[in-house]
Amino acid sequence: MTTTYSLHKITDAGHFGFCPDEYSRFKFGDDTVAEKFGTSLAEGFIEHHLKDRPVPQMVVVSSPYSFIPTATFAMKNYFVFQLNRWLAAHGHPVLQETKVHRTITYKEDYGELDAEQRLKLIGNDSFHIDRYFLAGKKVIFLDDIRITGGHERMILKMVDAYDLSNDLYLLYFAELQNKNIHPNIENHLNYHFVKSIFHLEKIIQGDQFFINTRIVKYILNYDFDSFCIFLQNQSDKFVNLLYNMALGNGYHTIEAYQKNLNFIKNYLFNSKHKSIQHGN
Repeated sequence: MTTTYSLHKITDAGHFGFCPDEYSRFKFGDDTVAEKFGTSLAEGFIEHHLKDRPVPQMVVVSSPYSFIPTATFAMKNYFVFQLNRWLAAHGHPVLQETKVHRTITYKEDYGELDAEQRLKLIGNDSFHIDRYFLAGKKVIFLDDIRITGGHERMILKMVDAYDLSNDLYLLYFAELQNKNIHPNIENHLNYHFVKSIFHLEKIIQGDQFFINTRIVKYILNYDFDSFCIFLQNQSDKFVNLLYNMALGNGYHTIEAYQKNLNFIKNYLFNSKHKSIQHGN
C-alpha cells in the first residue's frame, strides 16, 4: 500500500502556507529553516498517520543523491529527531535510515522546467536501494516538495524494479495541487530570497549552514567575475568544503563548471602556499 502525505497543499500561487523566503533559504543550506520544516513535517505526519495506531519498524529514505546531500537531507535529519522522540515516548521502534543512490548528475535547474522537460531530464537516471535491508519494514520516502510527480515516478519505478512489497509513505513538506499553476512556481520559491550569489553570504555565514547540491551547482555555474568577488569574501573552511563537495559529485567533469572550479583550485593552492611561506 502506498500513502501520500504533504504538510502544505499549494492551491494558490500567492499563498503557500509557509514563508517563501524561508523556503528559498532552506534550499540553499539554511539549516535553521531545515530544522523548522523537518520538525513540523514530523508533527503533521504523527497527527495524521501514526497517532493511536500500531507502528511497525520504519525506515526513512531521503531524496536520492550521489555524494553531496540535497536540501531534503537536512530536513530529514530534524524529521528523524522529532519523530524518534515521539516513537520512543510511546514504546515504538525508532527509525532506521537508508539511502537511494543515483547515477547521474546534471547542471540544469530542475525548478525551471515543465513536467515533460523534468521527465526527459531524469528519465535516463537510475536509482538504487538495498532491498534486503528494507524487508518487512514500512518505508518513508521523504522529499521537500512535489510539483509534477517526476521524482515520485522515478521512485515508484525503482520500487517496481526491485520488486518491493513494503508499505510505503511518500512524504512532502509541500505539494502543488492546483494543476493550473505552472511547475516553474518551484523556481519562484527556490529563488525568492536568493536573488544573486551575494545573497548566499547570510546563509553561509549564519549560525547553522548545511551544504547541499543546489548551492554548489549555483556557485559553480555563476558568472565568473561575480563568482570571484564572492569567493574571496568567504572563509578558507567554506572554500575547501565547496571544492571537496564539487569533486565528490564529479563536477570537475562538467564543462560549464570548470572555469569556476579551476579558480577555486588555484585559490586554495595560493592560500596554502602563502600559509607555508609565513610559517603558519
